Amino acid sequence: MQTYINQLGWNNHFQSQLTLDSLEAELPFRVTSVHRNRIACLGLDAHQQPKVLRLPTYTWRNEPPEGHPTVGDWLMLDHQLTPLYLLERKTLIKRRIAGRESLIQLIAANIDAVFIVTSCNDEFNLNRIERYLALAAESQIQPVIVLTKIDLCADDSAYVNAIDKDYPNLPVERVNATDANEIKTLDKWIGSGQTVALLGSSGVGKSTIINRLIGNDEQATGAIRESDSKGRHTTTVRSLHLLDGGGVLLDTPGIRELQLVDSEEGIHATFSDINKLAAQCRFSDCRHKGEPGCAVIREIKEGRLEQRRLDNYQKLMAEQTRSSESLAERRVNERALGRFYKHTLQSARRFKSRD
Repeated sequence: MQTYINQLGWNNHFQSQLTLDSLEAELPFRVTSVHRNRIACLGLDAHQQPKVLRLPTYTWRNEPPEGHPTVGDWLMLDHQLTPLYLLERKTLIKRRIAGRESLIQLIAANIDAVFIVTSCNDEFNLNRIERYLALAAESQIQPVIVLTKIDLCADDSAYVNAIDKDYPNLPVERVNATDANEIKTLDKWIGSGQTVALLGSSGVGKSTIINRLIGNDEQATGAIRESDSKGRHTTTVRSLHLLDGGGVLLDTPGIRELQLVDSEEGIHATFSDINKLAAQCRFSDCRHKGEPGCAVIREIKEGRLEQRRLDNYQKLMAEQTRSSESLAERRVNERALGRFYKHTLQSARRFKSRD
């Protein structure tokens, strides 16, 4: 039954974190969904039988956001199926939640590839795609663009060319998500033990792709609005799905607003051409806003670089800076609050001991 665990994504990265005693006394379970008060996970019990568990989340109530289990994580349990600890992640996808609190939301862990799903209609947006690319690059996850609704598009070449212009080495798959035969082109990205996440806006066909790959209608689907090509939210929670061939799919709710956090390296990797040009600018602190000797502006004027691309790069970098500053301030405040609680508790104990 070890093959079953391997099909769920268990590999040497996780096994190498365990001692021989741990391997004998503990059981690995993979988190398949996370709800407010419980998490669901899948693994083998002490009798090597597949087991679905639902565990309360209060075990991690005092952990920082990054310390909470997320979909795709591996948990180690004892033979009584009590959670013990979380294994170190191979990859992690996260975002900053919009608002003043600067909270981090974990999207998924231990992902090998990500399908960036977008439609051949008004939903298609290069700026949004570049956000997803930066997210994938930060964790060194293989991105694959999946263009859907090609059956509703007279000519999808414009969408393919728009991506290929700036990312000629980026894999692009064109599918009619309602056609099971066309969906088979995605099989090559989902080998046994490989975990693939689907990211994209609502209504682009993520759940339909999941259904075709799984072979049933487990995920609900909804039609898009003809007025603006936008879809309805049909997936409400992130969830893992084990395929017959051993691959694992992660479906996610449509993301309305993806705010990057801790993604500076991913942004630089996504816009590596701009970074190379910036090294040729006359001034090392050039902001590419009209300074003399700016190599980036020269490329734009000569038609080799789009202004849109520079604008999006600068927007993402500014957003990254603000997010980092907000999170740093929040973490300082949390540490100060923790010290206050600890001091208060110690004072109460000393006062009690005097009595």
